[in-house]
Amino acid sequence: MSPNYVRSFSEGCLRPPTVIGQFHTLFFGSIRMFFLGVLGFAVYGNEALHFSCDPDKREVNLFCYNQFRPITPQVFWALQLVIVLVPGAFFHLYAACKSIKQEDILQKSSYTGFYIFSVFLRIVLEVVAFWLQIQLFGFKVNAIYMCDVGALDKKFNITRCMVPEHFEKTIFLIAMYTFTVITVILCVAEIFEISCRRLGILKTQ
Repeated sequence: MSPNYVRSFSEGCLRPPTVIGQFHTLFFGSIRMFFLGVLGFAVYGNEALHFSCDPDKREVNLFCYNQFRPITPQVFWALQLVIVLVPGAFFHLYAACKSIKQEDILQKSSYTGFYIFSVFLRIVLEVVAFWLQIQLFGFKVNAIYMCDVGALDKKFNITRCMVPEHFEKTIFLIAMYTFTVITVILCVAEIFEISCRRLGILKTQ
């Protein structure tokens, strides 16, 4: 791929053809990633080290932590961010290869339809991620986790485990749910903006 294609691709990703799309990029790229990268590490970074059970043995703690966290929240949310970026990245890669200018995307029906499809696909992926987050983490982190250790030790089946900083994690969960809802609203609003521009209600950039 030539440098011109790379430049067009990067400009398309950073500067979508709609005002709301540009705001979405700013919100998604700056606030959401900063929140996950900086605050997420502060809240979840040492969780496994401070997760303790009764009896406080290393093998019991590790076994119960793996049961408590099949996937760590940071990994899940990082995967979510990457996957949600894929539809837009494919569209802007296509636009770069076809030498489509950003201002032309809303002028031709085929380009507009392809772009709307990428936005709609982002909505679907965000909704699926929202549902998976509910299944994996719920809406609240309890201070006590009851762990089934029957497969590890036949002397007892259930043990109590202490979840560190459970209140901070609950706040962080709610924040990540809120970010998902905001990005879905922005995607819906972007489709509405495109429709208004196509109908002539708003002036095309």
